Amino acid sequence: MQFPDVDQLGPWLCQNDAVLTFGHWPKTALARSTEERRSQGIKGDKSTETTQSPSEASQIEVPHSSFVPLNSDARPSKIPRVEDEAFDLSNLEREPGLRKQIYEYPVNMRDEIRRAYIKAGPYQPILSKYPASNSKKHPRYFQPSWFKQFSWLEYSPSKDAVFCLPCFLFNSNPTSRFGSIAFTHNGFSNWKKVHDGCNCAFLTHMGKYPNSLHNNAQRAYVDLMNQAQHIEVSLDRQTTQQISANRLRLKTSIDVVRWLSFQGCAFRGHDESSGSKNRGNFLELLSLLASYDEKVEDVLKSAPQNASYTSSTIQKEIFFDIQNIRGQDYDGASNMRGEFNGLQALILNDCRYAYYVHCFAHHLQLALVAAAREVVEVHQFFKDLSDIVDIASASSKRHDELQKAQATEISRLVSINELATGTGMNQIGTLQCPGETRWSSHLNSVTSLLKMYNATSTILENLKNTASNYSQRGDAHNAYNRLRSFEFIFILHVMKEVLGITDNLCQALQRRSQDILNAMSLVLTTKDLIQKLRDDGWNELLKNVISFCETSELDFPDMNAQYIVGRSRNKKEDVTVEHHHRVDIFFATIDTQLQELKSRFNKNVVELLTLTTALDPKEFFKLFDIDKICILVNKFYPEDFSQQEKERLPYELKYYELDVCKHPDLRKISTLSELCRSLVESGKSVMYPLVDRLIRLILTLPVSTASSERVFSAMKIVKTRLRSKMEDDFL
Repeated sequence: MQFPDVDQLGPWLCQNDAVLTFGHWPKTALARSTEERRSQGIKGDKSTETTQSPSEASQIEVPHSSFVPLNSDARPSKIPRVEDEAFDLSNLEREPGLRKQIYEYPVNMRDEIRRAYIKAGPYQPILSKYPASNSKKHPRYFQPSWFKQFSWLEYSPSKDAVFCLPCFLFNSNPTSRFGSIAFTHNGFSNWKKVHDGCNCAFLTHMGKYPNSLHNNAQRAYVDLMNQAQHIEVSLDRQTTQQISANRLRLKTSIDVVRWLSFQGCAFRGHDESSGSKNRGNFLELLSLLASYDEKVEDVLKSAPQNASYTSSTIQKEIFFDIQNIRGQDYDGASNMRGEFNGLQALILNDCRYAYYVHCFAHHLQLALVAAAREVVEVHQFFKDLSDIVDIASASSKRHDELQKAQATEISRLVSINELATGTGMNQIGTLQCPGETRWSSHLNSVTSLLKMYNATSTILENLKNTASNYSQRGDAHNAYNRLRSFEFIFILHVMKEVLGITDNLCQALQRRSQDILNAMSLVLTTKDLIQKLRDDGWNELLKNVISFCETSELDFPDMNAQYIVGRSRNKKEDVTVEHHHRVDIFFATIDTQLQELKSRFNKNVVELLTLTTALDPKEFFKLFDIDKICILVNKFYPEDFSQQEKERLPYELKYYELDVCKHPDLRKISTLSELCRSLVESGKSVMYPLVDRLIRLILTLPVSTASSERVFSAMKIVKTRLRSKMEDDFL
């Protein structure tokens, strides 16, 4: 194979597939020597032309006359480090005696430089005659056959010495160890020691043990040549596969969580160990999905212990990011809405802008009844009320008898003509049992018993004498005595007044289309009415109770009569009957109602909801108020707007008021949700991004939804017998 002239060598190497170079060949000492020969008219000897096999294509034939061997003991001069900047790999020096050491390059460039040298291969020039050693009596020469015996060997014409390419690529700063720089810095040229049997210098350099410096460098050399084993390629491949597996594993867990949540099923089981026959709904459903999908099965089985996404903690983290919460809505149980230890308090500790708003569609009256039950006498009253209604209308026969007794009572009070025309018959109703989940059922039960009091008394009196067995007679006897007691009649009237006042608020908050401002005003009005009942309602209430007792032919006690010691709830002293009923029952019942309303509709929440009405589009944006909107942002949503945005907000609102509030198409909307949708459809959400963001934050407040209440109503389905043994850790 004919090699081109040295000046043409660079382009030729770029075109030859057998040789990989860096783009062009720099003018080294080899090229400069050739130019000098040409200027002197000296032509190259034809004997320098040789023919190489394809395996020797990377070996370069050059003349030898211009090279003078250097002292192999001389250390190379120190070369300044290359700064970390763009570096042209095509300009790398290949000649071992002239190139920079690998550790002199920036750290982040070394691997790329190593790859470039590996692509080019060892520098192995083939010369017709190599320089002789300094000994004139026994001259020795470098033998090109050594290239075949030691593939890592490189020859430097400028130094007449050999180097090791792997050690050069992966060596570090020179050490004081003898021979550590012979094949990397100075070069080796003591040819006498090459043909020395087992003491061959090349074999000694390689070392006898696998962990020698050369063998370690050789392994690193091979690994770097193998692109598929490069650390970045391996990491990238592993990272991509891991991301895909993690996403599939997480998606499967999310799907199971969503399914169990929508179906209202318990997540965890009593025994979730690997040997359990029933590990709970979550793990069993995961196993079911894996049995139908091999990919899911593989990622679940190969999941690391710290990334299986099946623990109860992960299940909770999949529902929401607590820092993004801006509203809370729960049923109203103390463990959920508790101001100090409730769930709303725990969330507020982590995110103080997750405002708790009592659900407007919640069974407010049921909550008020539960609060009233904190008074022992009231609790006993509702228990007796339920028993009386059950006994008086337990069967169709008793129901019919109750209807007849009510008709008889009505006929005694109205004329026969009114009864015949049906005017009086419209007053015939039925008793209603107070329900645990039915809205207004307690008020209806109280009012129905007041209307049918005498008829109910008649039925119970007959039952205690004529019932078929002692059990029924005993139950009827106890119910009749409670019904005819003054304390029962008194609490019956107290609850009628209290529940009658709160029922209006309860019904208003349950309406689908409601005005927040009017609802807040109604809350304040309800509080005022209950407080007024406490301050001024005692005399009128007592008068009504005594009048009812007289009409029903009941005996009522002397209000000045003294009770025995210890009868009072809070004092161990004699108290009057009037004090017991007024303080221990009347005041105590009303106080629990006021406390319940204050805790559910505190000043902070009322102010928040009142300020939100400033953006309400109802009635042509009549409540629009820039000052209130700015207060809303600065006080309740300071973390959702930067300081610069807060300063820009008033100016944006002025444009918004003239553009949106007076826009003919947008003035027809009546709710915030419609306004938000219209801003997006009209493209004005882009023009007024701060207003759009604030509206979306307001819409997160759960003031008109009852969907979360259904979960609590279904708690008996979710909370199984086995699940209860796990101490309510996670449903």
